[in-house]
Amino acid sequence: MKIEDELKSTVEYSKSKQIVLNIMYTVNVITERFNDIIKQYDISSEQFNVLRILRGQKGCPANMCIIQERMLAKTSNTTRLVDKLLLKDLVTRNVCPDNRRKIEVLITQKGLDLLTELDPKVQEHEEFFAKNLNNEELEQLNILLEKYRTKQL
Repeated sequence: MKIEDELKSTVEYSKSKQIVLNIMYTVNVITERFNDIIKQYDISSEQFNVLRILRGQKGCPANMCIIQERMLAKTSNTTRLVDKLLLKDLVTRNVCPDNRRKIEVLITQKGLDLLTELDPKVQEHEEFFAKNLNNEELEQLNILLEKYRTKQL
């Protein structure tokens, strides 16, 4: 369905406006469905992102800068997110022995278990949207989105 139809617009949008609105609308559709999956686990999508980053560390702790660099939403308050995960026993937080100003964060077994339980549900979520496209279209969409968001010099 065209974005104008989705938004019940009576005016025709320029191509650049169509693209931006399509992306924003699609992000909201994907996010709402994803939030429905994780809400029963009492975590936010940002907290989920932190847990996935920490799991990717393969047992090595990450400092706040590393987590912030890898976040999908760069504006997230990483300290607040880690504090909430700490209260749920999904992560541990310790002072770095080499640099007392650095805080190291590590995912707990409970956090790993939560991700293991969520993995098939998240994969199903990702495949739900991908099934509308064939492999060539998926590859092309990835290329186009990467090209679209690349900053012009």
